[in-house]
Amino acid sequence: MKMIINAVLVMKDHYIPDAVLLIEDGKIVKFGERRLFGDLPDCETIDAKGLFVGPGLIDIHVHAGGMHNFAENPQAACEVHLKNGTTTLNSAVYFSLDRQGFVNEINFLKEAMKDPACENLQGLYMEGPYMNPKFGANREQNPWHGVVNKADFEPIVEAGIDVVKVWALAPERENILEFVQYVKAKNPNAIFAVGHSEAAPHETEALMPYGLRIGTHHTNATGSLPKYPECRGVCVDETVSYNREIYAELICDSRGIHVDPYMLRLVRRIKGDDRVILISDACVDYGPTPPGYEGVTDINFDFMGEISGSKLTLNVACRNMMKHTGASICDVFRFASYNPSRATNLLDRGEIAVGKRADLIFVDHDMNVHGVLMNGIQKI
Repeated sequence: MKMIINAVLVMKDHYIPDAVLLIEDGKIVKFGERRLFGDLPDCETIDAKGLFVGPGLIDIHVHAGGMHNFAENPQAACEVHLKNGTTTLNSAVYFSLDRQGFVNEINFLKEAMKDPACENLQGLYMEGPYMNPKFGANREQNPWHGVVNKADFEPIVEAGIDVVKVWALAPERENILEFVQYVKAKNPNAIFAVGHSEAAPHETEALMPYGLRIGTHHTNATGSLPKYPECRGVCVDETVSYNREIYAELICDSRGIHVDPYMLRLVRRIKGDDRVILISDACVDYGPTPPGYEGVTDINFDFMGEISGSKLTLNVACRNMMKHTGASICDVFRFASYNPSRATNLLDRGEIAVGKRADLIFVDHDMNVHGVLMNGIQKI
Protein backbone atom coordinates (compact mmCIF):
# COMPACT_ATOMS: atom_id res chain seq x y z
CA MET A 1 0.00 0.00 0.00
CA LYS A 2 1.04 3.60 -0.67
CA MET A 3 -0.33 6.81 0.81
CA ILE A 4 -0.35 10.44 -0.37
CA ILE A 5 -0.77 13.07 2.36
CA ASN A 6 -1.06 16.88 2.49
CA ALA A 7 -2.72 17.01 -0.93
CA VAL A 8 -5.40 19.19 -2.46
CA LEU A 9 -7.30 16.60 -4.48
CA VAL A 10 -8.78 17.83 -7.76
CA MET A 11 -12.16 16.22 -8.28
CA LYS A 12 -14.48 16.64 -11.27
CA ASP A 13 -16.30 19.61 -9.77
CA HIS A 14 -14.66 20.47 -6.45
CA TYR A 15 -11.49 20.20 -4.35
CA ILE A 16 -10.68 18.20 -1.24
CA PRO A 17 -8.10 20.14 0.80
CA ASP A 18 -5.66 18.63 3.32
CA ALA A 19 -6.44 15.23 1.83
CA VAL A 20 -5.13 11.69 2.14
CA LEU A 21 -5.27 9.15 -0.70
CA LEU A 22 -4.48 5.44 -0.49
CA ILE A 23 -3.21 3.30 -3.37
CA GLU A 24 -3.08 -0.47 -3.52
CA ASP A 25 -2.19 -2.68 -6.51
CA GLY A 26 -2.02 0.37 -8.73
CA LYS A 27 -5.55 1.55 -7.94
CA ILE A 28 -7.13 4.18 -5.73
CA VAL A 29 -8.75 2.46 -2.73
CA LYS A 30 -9.65 5.35 -0.42
CA PHE A 31 -9.37 9.13 -0.16
CA GLY A 32 -10.73 12.05 1.83
CA GLU A 33 -9.97 14.97 4.14
CA ARG A 34 -7.42 14.14 6.83
CA ARG A 35 -9.75 15.26 9.62
CA LEU A 36 -12.34 12.68 8.52
CA PHE A 37 -9.98 9.93 7.47
CA GLY A 38 -9.32 8.14 10.74
CA ASP A 39 -6.14 6.24 11.54
CA LEU A 40 -3.48 6.31 8.86
CA PRO A 41 -1.85 3.02 7.81
CA ASP A 42 1.83 2.35 8.26
CA CYS A 43 3.01 2.32 4.63
CA GLU A 44 5.10 4.17 2.06
CA THR A 45 4.09 7.83 2.23
CA ILE A 46 4.36 10.62 -0.33
CA ASP A 47 4.01 14.15 1.02
CA ALA A 48 2.26 16.33 -1.57
CA LYS A 49 3.28 19.43 0.42
CA GLY A 50 0.04 21.23 -0.36
CA LEU A 51 0.20 20.72 -4.12
CA PHE A 52 -2.84 19.94 -6.23
CA VAL A 53 -3.12 16.22 -6.99
CA GLY A 54 -5.25 15.38 -10.01
CA PRO A 55 -5.71 12.54 -12.49
CA GLY A 56 -2.96 12.06 -15.08
CA LEU A 57 -3.50 14.04 -18.25
CA ILE A 58 -4.79 12.27 -21.37
CA ASP A 59 -3.66 13.65 -24.73
CA ILE A 60 -5.74 11.90 -27.38
CA HIS A 61 -4.12 13.70 -30.36
CA VAL A 62 -0.35 14.24 -30.44
CA HIS A 63 2.32 13.70 -33.13
CA ALA A 64 5.51 14.47 -31.22
CA GLY A 65 7.12 15.30 -27.91
CA GLY A 66 9.70 18.07 -27.88
CA MET A 67 11.70 17.65 -31.09
CA HIS A 68 10.93 13.94 -31.33
CA ASN A 69 8.31 12.55 -33.71
CA PHE A 70 6.57 9.43 -32.45
CA ALA A 71 7.21 7.87 -35.84
CA GLU A 72 10.97 8.27 -35.32
CA ASN A 73 11.70 8.20 -31.58
CA PRO A 74 8.59 7.27 -29.59
CA GLN A 75 10.58 6.61 -26.41
CA ALA A 76 11.92 10.17 -26.28
CA ALA A 77 8.55 11.64 -27.22
CA CYS A 78 6.78 9.65 -24.50
CA GLU A 79 9.31 10.81 -21.92
CA VAL A 80 8.73 14.48 -22.75
CA HIS A 81 5.00 14.11 -22.23
CA LEU A 82 5.29 11.97 -19.11
CA LYS A 83 7.53 14.56 -17.43
CA ASN A 84 4.80 17.09 -18.14
CA GLY A 85 2.01 15.03 -16.64
CA THR A 86 0.57 13.14 -19.62
CA THR A 87 0.12 9.57 -18.41
CA THR A 88 -1.97 8.45 -21.42
CA LEU A 89 -1.61 9.51 -25.04
CA ASN A 90 -2.51 8.58 -28.59
CA SER A 91 0.15 8.98 -31.25
CA ALA A 92 -1.38 10.64 -34.30
CA VAL A 93 -0.61 9.20 -37.75
CA TYR A 94 -0.82 11.80 -40.53
CA PHE A 95 -2.37 11.66 -44.01
CA SER A 96 0.89 12.31 -45.88
CA LEU A 97 1.75 8.58 -45.94
CA ASP A 98 0.88 6.23 -48.75
CA ARG A 99 -0.85 2.90 -48.08
CA GLN A 100 2.30 0.96 -47.20
CA GLY A 101 3.60 3.92 -45.23
CA PHE A 102 0.49 3.83 -43.05
CA VAL A 103 0.89 0.10 -42.46
CA ASN A 104 4.57 0.47 -41.63
CA GLU A 105 4.04 3.31 -39.17
CA ILE A 106 1.15 1.54 -37.45
CA ASN A 107 3.26 -1.60 -37.04
CA PHE A 108 6.23 0.44 -35.80
CA LEU A 109 4.11 2.15 -33.14
CA LYS A 110 2.47 -1.14 -32.12
CA GLU A 111 5.95 -2.47 -31.35
CA ALA A 112 6.82 0.71 -29.46
CA MET A 113 3.77 0.23 -27.24
CA LYS A 114 5.42 -2.92 -25.88
CA ASP A 115 8.44 -0.93 -24.66
CA PRO A 116 8.28 0.09 -20.97
CA ALA A 117 9.71 3.46 -22.03
CA CYS A 118 6.44 4.03 -23.93
CA GLU A 119 4.05 3.00 -21.19
CA ASN A 120 1.95 6.16 -21.59
CA LEU A 121 1.44 5.40 -25.31
CA GLN A 122 -1.85 3.50 -25.34
CA GLY A 123 -3.14 3.86 -28.87
CA LEU A 124 -3.22 5.69 -32.19
CA TYR A 125 -5.20 8.60 -33.59
CA MET A 126 -5.56 8.25 -37.37
CA GLU A 127 -5.50 11.72 -38.91
CA GLY A 128 -6.00 10.13 -42.30
CA PRO A 129 -6.10 8.69 -44.81
CA TYR A 130 -9.47 10.17 -45.78
CA MET A 131 -9.28 13.85 -44.91
CA ASN A 132 -10.19 16.64 -47.35
CA PRO A 133 -7.02 17.36 -49.39
CA LYS A 134 -7.80 21.10 -49.30
CA PHE A 135 -6.97 21.36 -45.61
CA GLY A 136 -4.18 20.71 -43.15
CA ALA A 137 -0.49 21.49 -42.82
CA ASN A 138 1.70 20.23 -45.63
CA ARG A 139 -1.42 19.38 -47.62
CA GLU A 140 0.53 19.42 -50.85
CA GLN A 141 1.96 16.08 -49.65
CA ASN A 142 -1.48 14.44 -49.38
CA PRO A 143 -1.62 11.46 -51.79
CA TRP A 144 -5.24 10.55 -50.93
CA HIS A 145 -7.20 12.44 -53.58
CA GLY A 146 -9.14 9.61 -55.18
CA VAL A 147 -12.39 7.87 -54.40
CA VAL A 148 -12.48 5.91 -51.14
CA ASN A 149 -12.11 2.23 -51.99
CA LYS A 150 -11.59 -0.97 -50.08
CA ALA A 151 -8.42 -2.06 -51.88
CA ASP A 152 -6.67 1.03 -50.51
CA PHE A 153 -7.99 1.14 -46.97
CA GLU A 154 -8.31 -2.55 -46.08
CA PRO A 155 -4.59 -3.11 -45.27
CA ILE A 156 -4.53 0.05 -43.13
CA VAL A 157 -7.62 -0.91 -41.15
CA GLU A 158 -6.38 -4.48 -40.67
CA ALA A 159 -3.01 -3.23 -39.37
CA GLY A 160 -4.57 -0.78 -36.93
CA ILE A 161 -7.84 -2.29 -35.82
CA ASP A 162 -6.56 -3.37 -32.39
CA VAL A 163 -4.69 -0.13 -31.56
CA VAL A 164 -6.46 2.74 -33.34
CA LYS A 165 -8.63 4.61 -30.85
CA VAL A 166 -9.92 7.34 -33.18
CA TRP A 167 -10.34 7.48 -36.97
CA ALA A 168 -10.54 11.10 -38.14
CA LEU A 169 -12.09 11.70 -41.56
CA ALA A 170 -13.87 14.13 -43.85
CA PRO A 171 -17.53 13.04 -44.17
CA GLU A 172 -17.85 14.62 -47.62
CA ARG A 173 -15.34 12.23 -49.19
CA GLU A 174 -16.95 10.12 -51.91
CA ASN A 175 -17.82 6.61 -50.71
CA ILE A 176 -16.73 7.36 -47.12
CA LEU A 177 -19.59 5.29 -45.71
CA GLU A 178 -18.01 2.11 -47.06
CA PHE A 179 -14.87 2.88 -45.06
CA VAL A 180 -16.83 3.67 -41.89
CA GLN A 181 -18.94 0.52 -42.16
CA TYR A 182 -15.85 -1.63 -42.75
CA VAL A 183 -14.13 -0.23 -39.65
CA LYS A 184 -17.28 -0.72 -37.56
CA ALA A 185 -17.61 -4.32 -38.75
CA LYS A 186 -14.07 -4.98 -37.57
CA ASN A 187 -14.44 -3.00 -34.34
CA PRO A 188 -18.00 -2.21 -33.18
CA ASN A 189 -16.58 0.22 -30.61
CA ALA A 190 -14.68 2.30 -33.19
CA ILE A 191 -14.73 6.06 -32.66
CA PHE A 192 -14.70 8.57 -35.52
CA ALA A 193 -13.86 12.26 -35.64
CA VAL A 194 -14.68 14.91 -38.22
CA GLY A 195 -11.59 16.80 -39.32
CA HIS A 196 -9.87 18.56 -42.23
CA SER A 197 -13.29 18.89 -43.74
CA GLU A 198 -15.83 21.17 -45.38
CA ALA A 199 -18.75 18.80 -44.84
CA ALA A 200 -22.27 20.13 -44.67
CA PRO A 201 -24.08 19.45 -41.39
CA HIS A 202 -26.14 16.61 -42.85
CA GLU A 203 -22.98 14.85 -44.08
CA THR A 204 -21.39 14.91 -40.63
CA GLU A 205 -24.59 14.02 -38.80
CA ALA A 206 -25.11 11.01 -41.08
CA LEU A 207 -22.02 9.41 -39.53
CA MET A 208 -22.95 10.04 -35.90
CA PRO A 209 -24.93 6.78 -35.59
CA TYR A 210 -21.73 4.94 -36.56
CA GLY A 211 -19.70 6.49 -33.75
CA LEU A 212 -18.65 9.96 -34.90
CA ARG A 213 -18.28 11.78 -31.58
CA ILE A 214 -15.23 14.10 -31.81
CA GLY A 215 -14.43 17.29 -33.72
CA THR A 216 -10.73 17.20 -34.66
CA HIS A 217 -8.93 20.40 -33.54
CA HIS A 218 -12.17 22.37 -33.56
CA THR A 219 -12.15 25.52 -35.76
CA ASN A 220 -8.80 24.55 -37.33
CA ALA A 221 -8.40 23.10 -40.87
CA THR A 222 -12.09 23.33 -41.70
CA GLY A 223 -13.80 24.96 -44.65
CA SER A 224 -17.13 26.68 -44.97
CA LEU A 225 -20.14 26.60 -47.25
CA PRO A 226 -20.65 29.54 -49.62
CA LYS A 227 -21.71 32.73 -47.89
CA TYR A 228 -24.70 34.24 -49.59
CA PRO A 229 -25.25 38.01 -49.55
CA GLU A 230 -25.86 39.07 -45.96
CA CYS A 231 -26.09 35.42 -44.87
CA ARG A 232 -23.38 33.33 -43.22
CA GLY A 233 -23.09 29.68 -44.21
CA VAL A 234 -22.70 26.73 -41.85
CA CYS A 235 -20.18 23.94 -41.93
CA VAL A 236 -18.13 21.60 -39.73
CA ASP A 237 -17.53 24.01 -36.85
CA GLU A 238 -21.21 24.81 -36.52
CA THR A 239 -22.12 21.12 -36.68
CA VAL A 240 -19.67 20.24 -33.91
CA SER A 241 -20.90 23.15 -31.81
CA TYR A 242 -24.56 22.30 -32.35
CA ASN A 243 -24.52 18.58 -31.66
CA ARG A 244 -24.40 17.80 -27.97
CA GLU A 245 -22.97 14.32 -28.56
CA ILE A 246 -19.79 15.61 -30.24
CA TYR A 247 -16.73 16.54 -28.16
CA ALA A 248 -14.72 19.54 -29.39
CA GLU A 249 -10.93 19.22 -29.39
CA LEU A 250 -9.14 22.52 -28.76
CA ILE A 251 -5.49 23.49 -29.26
CA CYS A 252 -4.84 26.20 -26.70
CA ASP A 253 -1.58 28.02 -27.42
CA SER A 254 -0.27 30.97 -25.43
CA ARG A 255 -1.43 33.69 -27.82
CA GLY A 256 -4.72 32.14 -28.84
CA ILE A 257 -3.63 31.72 -32.46
CA HIS A 258 -5.04 28.24 -33.15
CA VAL A 259 -8.27 29.25 -31.42
CA ASP A 260 -8.95 32.87 -30.58
CA PRO A 261 -9.52 33.45 -26.85
CA TYR A 262 -13.02 34.76 -27.52
CA MET A 263 -13.75 31.61 -29.51
CA LEU A 264 -12.44 29.47 -26.65
CA ARG A 265 -14.87 31.18 -24.31
CA LEU A 266 -17.67 30.81 -26.85
CA VAL A 267 -17.00 27.09 -27.28
CA ARG A 268 -17.13 26.61 -23.50
CA ARG A 269 -20.43 28.48 -23.40
CA ILE A 270 -21.98 26.46 -26.24
CA LYS A 271 -20.56 22.98 -25.67
CA GLY A 272 -20.50 23.01 -21.89
CA ASP A 273 -17.51 21.95 -19.83
CA ASP A 274 -18.24 18.25 -20.28
CA ARG A 275 -17.76 18.34 -24.07
CA VAL A 276 -14.45 20.23 -24.33
CA ILE A 277 -11.19 18.31 -24.83
CA LEU A 278 -7.76 19.93 -24.72
CA ILE A 279 -5.15 18.41 -27.03
CA SER A 280 -1.55 19.38 -27.69
CA ASP A 281 -1.43 18.38 -31.38
CA ALA A 282 2.33 18.65 -30.81
CA CYS A 283 4.30 18.25 -34.04
CA VAL A 284 7.75 18.78 -35.44
CA ASP A 285 8.00 21.01 -38.51
CA TYR A 286 10.80 23.17 -39.81
CA GLY A 287 9.16 25.89 -41.85
CA PRO A 288 10.25 29.50 -41.21
CA THR A 289 8.24 31.77 -38.97
CA PRO A 290 6.07 33.88 -41.30
CA PRO A 291 5.65 37.66 -40.97
CA GLY A 292 3.31 38.64 -38.18
CA TYR A 293 4.24 35.66 -35.98
CA GLU A 294 7.55 36.94 -34.67
CA GLY A 295 8.18 35.79 -31.12
CA VAL A 296 5.67 32.92 -31.28
CA THR A 297 7.40 29.99 -29.57
CA ASP A 298 4.74 27.30 -29.12
CA ILE A 299 3.54 26.85 -32.72
CA ASN A 300 5.15 25.14 -35.73
CA PHE A 301 4.92 26.38 -39.30
CA ASP A 302 5.21 24.45 -42.56
CA PHE A 303 7.11 25.64 -45.63
CA MET A 304 3.95 27.24 -47.01
CA GLY A 305 3.99 29.56 -44.00
CA GLU A 306 0.92 27.97 -42.42
CA ILE A 307 0.38 26.68 -38.90
CA SER A 308 1.55 23.09 -38.45
CA GLY A 309 0.47 21.95 -35.00
CA SER A 310 1.99 23.10 -31.74
CA LYS A 311 5.01 22.69 -29.50
CA LEU A 312 2.79 22.28 -26.45
CA THR A 313 2.54 19.74 -23.71
CA LEU A 314 -0.91 19.28 -22.25
CA ASN A 315 -0.14 20.89 -18.88
CA VAL A 316 0.86 24.08 -20.73
CA ALA A 317 -2.32 23.91 -22.80
CA CYS A 318 -4.20 23.78 -19.49
CA ARG A 319 -2.32 26.85 -18.26
CA ASN A 320 -3.19 28.72 -21.44
CA MET A 321 -6.85 27.71 -21.14
CA MET A 322 -6.96 29.15 -17.64
CA LYS A 323 -5.47 32.40 -18.93
CA HIS A 324 -7.76 32.74 -21.96
CA THR A 325 -11.06 31.65 -20.41
CA GLY A 326 -10.82 32.03 -16.64
CA ALA A 327 -11.12 28.26 -16.22
CA SER A 328 -10.08 26.84 -12.85
CA ILE A 329 -7.61 24.02 -12.25
CA CYS A 330 -10.65 21.84 -11.59
CA ASP A 331 -12.03 22.79 -15.03
CA VAL A 332 -8.84 22.13 -16.98
CA PHE A 333 -8.37 18.70 -15.39
CA ARG A 334 -11.84 17.93 -16.73
CA PHE A 335 -10.86 19.17 -20.21
CA ALA A 336 -7.53 17.31 -20.22
CA SER A 337 -8.30 14.13 -18.32
CA TYR A 338 -11.93 13.27 -17.55
CA ASN A 339 -13.49 14.35 -20.86
CA PRO A 340 -10.89 12.67 -23.10
CA SER A 341 -11.20 9.50 -21.04
CA ARG A 342 -14.95 9.45 -21.66
CA ALA A 343 -14.72 10.38 -25.31
CA THR A 344 -12.35 7.47 -26.01
CA ASN A 345 -13.87 4.89 -23.61
CA LEU A 346 -10.93 4.85 -21.17
CA LEU A 347 -13.25 4.37 -18.24
CA ASP A 348 -10.58 3.05 -15.87
CA ARG A 349 -8.87 6.46 -15.56
CA GLY A 350 -9.37 10.20 -15.91
CA GLU A 351 -10.67 10.96 -12.41
CA ILE A 352 -9.95 10.45 -8.74
CA ALA A 353 -12.39 7.72 -7.71
CA VAL A 354 -12.20 4.43 -5.86
CA GLY A 355 -11.20 1.62 -8.21
CA LYS A 356 -9.66 3.88 -10.86
CA ARG A 357 -6.04 3.62 -11.97
CA ALA A 358 -3.70 5.55 -9.73
CA ASP A 359 -2.43 7.73 -12.57
CA LEU A 360 -1.88 10.93 -10.61
CA ILE A 361 0.05 14.14 -11.06
CA PHE A 362 1.20 16.79 -8.59
CA VAL A 363 0.92 20.37 -9.88
CA ASP A 364 1.07 23.91 -8.58
CA HIS A 365 -1.44 26.67 -9.33
CA ASP A 366 0.22 27.29 -12.72
CA MET A 367 0.08 23.61 -13.82
CA ASN A 368 3.82 23.09 -13.42
CA VAL A 369 4.33 19.37 -12.81
CA HIS A 370 6.17 18.35 -9.62
CA GLY A 371 5.42 14.63 -9.58
CA VAL A 372 3.85 11.83 -11.63
CA LEU A 373 2.50 8.41 -10.66
CA MET A 374 1.41 5.74 -13.13
CA ASN A 375 -0.46 2.76 -11.76
CA GLY A 376 0.66 3.94 -8.35
CA ILE A 377 4.34 3.85 -9.25
CA GLN A 378 6.24 7.10 -8.92
CA LYS A 379 7.80 8.20 -12.24
CA ILE A 380 8.70 11.81 -11.57
